[in-house]
Amino acid sequence: MRAPGFWTRPPGLWSALLSPLGAIYAAATARRLAKGTPLRLPVPVVCVGNLNAGGTGKTPTVIALMQRLTEWGVAVHVVSRGYGGSAEGPVPVDVRKHRAEVVGDEPLLMAAFGPVWVAKDRAAGAKAAVAAGAQIILLDDGFQNPALEKDLSIVVVDARQGFGNGKVIPAGPLREPIATGLARADFTLSIGAPEDHVDIPGPLQLRGTLAPLPTGMSWQGVPVFAFAGIGQPEKFFRTLKALGADLRGTEALSDHQPLTQSLLTRLGDKAAKLSAQPVTTEKDAVRLPPALRGRVMTLPVRLEIEDWAPLEAHLRALL
Repeated sequence: MRAPGFWTRPPGLWSALLSPLGAIYAAATARRLAKGTPLRLPVPVVCVGNLNAGGTGKTPTVIALMQRLTEWGVAVHVVSRGYGGSAEGPVPVDVRKHRAEVVGDEPLLMAAFGPVWVAKDRAAGAKAAVAAGAQIILLDDGFQNPALEKDLSIVVVDARQGFGNGKVIPAGPLREPIATGLARADFTLSIGAPEDHVDIPGPLQLRGTLAPLPTGMSWQGVPVFAFAGIGQPEKFFRTLKALGADLRGTEALSDHQPLTQSLLTRLGDKAAKLSAQPVTTEKDAVRLPPALRGRVMTLPVRLEIEDWAPLEAHLRALL
């Protein structure tokens, strides 16, 4: 489902009309958190979550943390519910045999950087990870889930979109009120271009940028047809433009949208008519049939955090 346009605009008629339903949604989230009995693990749990429904940059954040902790020699495991996948788990993700339909696209992408467990029951997944030797757990999403006691919580927010109109679903994009959520967070991580960042009151604020991974290839003048099924496809299209690609056409898909044969045929026909090379994101690429992965180019990006020092200090204290 595509997010309604009024979610990103100042509060108006629709948000006002839907606010009573937003209050019910917020109350349900608060009740779920209050009634939960979080499991305390013998290893630290770091949660990477958000207040917004949809993509804000959680997956690149988890990957950046995986890489940093691995460099320190720490056995870091990720626990994810595997959104879009059929596996109940706990199951360790194997990039050689699993498909996105089973474990979800984000776990497949993250599993290239270290052990990832998919589990609808987060506590069961975390216990399996500890039994397998995890020294620290990265909880992918789950900020509003009470299954595990969290030692550190990072709320990721898109710098350009912020918290939208500040209203709770369905009146706005939020899973819970801003003040309520930020009161439980240790850090906020604002991701976007330098000019888009604004100060976020409350917890310690980090700032980061998604930068294309150097591959030795120049995109300058390359005719491309770009498609993306991520939280904010426009960010991907802007990145290609900034790299100098000749962006001849775009297709914004829904987040995690299945890449059916009919859809792929239509996208391929569009690219051919435009005499353009199909290109997509890493997250979308793992949902492509193996036979097509060599025909569709990908643009890998990595999170660059402006100042790691405050977060590193907290992580080292936990370890």
